[in-house]
Amino acid sequence: MTTEQLSAWLAARLRAAQPLALLIGGPDGLSEACRARADQSWSLSPLTLPHGLVRVLLAEQIYRAMSLLAGHPYHRA
Repeated sequence: MTTEQLSAWLAARLRAAQPLALLIGGPDGLSEACRARADQSWSLSPLTLPHGLVRVLLAEQIYRAMSLLAGHPYHRA
């Protein structure tokens, strides 16, 4: 998913006032029961990343997507 696509997806969720929960899997990922309940699943990388780094990557992408929604220019556009 690109930053622009993430921004559009977040905008749709905000318009619909749908609750949003983002889960970060452990070293073995998430359980099948947890994954079955998900509306969508993302993979940031096929690599195993430390939780602290994943939180930063996720926060950065949400910040960029929300910045686009707020009308700020995107440096890659």
